[in-house]
Amino acid sequence: MPDFGSPDRAGEHDVELPRHELLSVIVPVFNERTTVAEVIRRIRAVSLPVAVEVIVVDDGSSDGTDKVLAALGDSTVRVINHGVNQGKGAAVRTGLESVRGDLVLIQDADLEYDPEDWNKLLEPLLRGKANVVYGSRFTGERKNMMPLHWMGNRFLSLVTNVLYSSTLSDMETCYKLFDRKVLEGITIESDNFDFEPEITAKVLRRGYRIYEVPISYAGREADEGKKITWRDGFGALAALVKFRFVRMDK
Repeated sequence: MPDFGSPDRAGEHDVELPRHELLSVIVPVFNERTTVAEVIRRIRAVSLPVAVEVIVVDDGSSDGTDKVLAALGDSTVRVINHGVNQGKGAAVRTGLESVRGDLVLIQDADLEYDPEDWNKLLEPLLRGKANVVYGSRFTGERKNMMPLHWMGNRFLSLVTNVLYSSTLSDMETCYKLFDRKVLEGITIESDNFDFEPEITAKVLRRGYRIYEVPISYAGREADEGKKITWRDGFGALAALVKFRFVRMDK
């Protein structure tokens, strides 16, 4: 594994920071016809210190999302289609197979997360402070979650911290930013929302510390199109336990 903890010194007091040039943003989409165009618009409007490529994976949408995406693709936005719905984890896995950047970020296709926060995520990584950065919904400006979702997210973060000796406030956050080298050799097995605990578990077990920054959050509920439910919490809990003890990827 590369040693990111001891950057080469350019002089007595100067440290040569890692150079990053391209951010690959994976956008898993399932039945988000009413929001995906606005998400892409916000993505295109963000000013960043690195170039951006966007990989949208339409995970078998049946609400006309495919027609919206057909009009959005260009040289910086690539659309990949799953013939049938396979789940968020499967969509992210497909996206990872196509990324070209040296940085990788996950962006949901709803309007809960704002691309304006990308610079907050990039800052510690570009300054050499971290190789993995998560955006925490519990330390920044937010529209409050429903109590059941709040308790579930906090509980899963607590379990993560106990099992993996971490101090995360928001394991289930969508905003996960990686130096691509961190992901080398990691295979995503989960097809559904248990992708979140799986990738977190594998990163932590490889010895990487996760840096958190506050992000804004505009949560929505089931009647507004939110797809994750309390039942997915049981899958996440099982994944946390499973990936704590199974043999690691080589």
